[in-house]
Amino acid sequence: MAFDQPTRNRLQRFVADARNILTAEFTRQCQAEYGLDPATGAVADLAKLTQLSDADRATASILRETLRHYLAGHAKVPVDWDAAVRRGRLRWVQSSAAGLDHCLVPSVVESSIVVTSASGILGDQVSEQALALLLGSLRQLPVFFRAQQKREFIRRPTRDLTGATVLIVGFGGVGRRIAEVLRPFRARILATDVFAVDRPDYVERLLPADRLDELLPEAEILILSAPLTATTRGMIDARRIALLPRGAVLINVARGPIVVEADLVDALRTGQLHAAGLDVTVTEPLPAESKLWELPNLILTPHVGGQSSRRAEQVTDFFCDNLKRYQAGRPLVNLVDKRLGFPVRVGKPA
Repeated sequence: MAFDQPTRNRLQRFVADARNILTAEFTRQCQAEYGLDPATGAVADLAKLTQLSDADRATASILRETLRHYLAGHAKVPVDWDAAVRRGRLRWVQSSAAGLDHCLVPSVVESSIVVTSASGILGDQVSEQALALLLGSLRQLPVFFRAQQKREFIRRPTRDLTGATVLIVGFGGVGRRIAEVLRPFRARILATDVFAVDRPDYVERLLPADRLDELLPEAEILILSAPLTATTRGMIDARRIALLPRGAVLINVARGPIVVEADLVDALRTGQLHAAGLDVTVTEPLPAESKLWELPNLILTPHVGGQSSRRAEQVTDFFCDNLKRYQAGRPLVNLVDKRLGFPVRVGKPA
């Protein structure tokens, strides 16, 4: 299917609007204004949604039929997945996020619905966020920010990224981009992944995910970029934190529940962890009573790693390419193994 530029622009605006679908109230507004069915993602009046001209009616008809069966939505769109499965019309879900914990409910996993992710699309942005959190932690920026507020000009100890040993847990699209970003710092890079294949020459070791414990004692810096699955939930707990060298730094740009937060708090208080940088937490927004707020050696950002002024354009381009593939019967990019919870990577064993 070919999309002319005006139609692409309208789709981009639609994706940008979808980012704001965070509440049931907004969903109800979409139902009233656009005829959006939140259970299936179907749009009853696509012409009204995209404000198509008479010349676009043919395209609108194609897209309307397409959107009856394919759901391209933001991860925050509230969807009754069980109801969508029962209706039997939905064939394909294209997520705008890399993590798929929002949609891989049992009914979807057991169904014939095809699921594709946005894995790697926002790898540049998430890797920049990881680097910002990491450098801020190593160079003690929270300490100096507080000193600045007090008008104190006092030198404090800092640490280096250059030459440090970094372990990346989850070596998919984001993890690989993080490794590329770290390469100029001449860091010693280790990694684990379910698919331990295609090891870049600047990564010293790439081991299967079930051998994580072998690498933890070497990791001065631990960066999490793995998807949230039944296996990774609570993976970084007190036992594994204790395997790290004392004074290690932990960065999480994956999903909050991968880390046991109570164990993280204890490790930051005792010095087992020197510092941590979190872009994600178990509960978002983070409750006011969370102990994470109290930690002076923690940098916290509100899940902004994937933010970009170009996000709508990037996601739209990816979706349109995958839509053309689907219509032509060609393999989809980022096709998800629903039982694993992420796309399968095939390559040369590490």
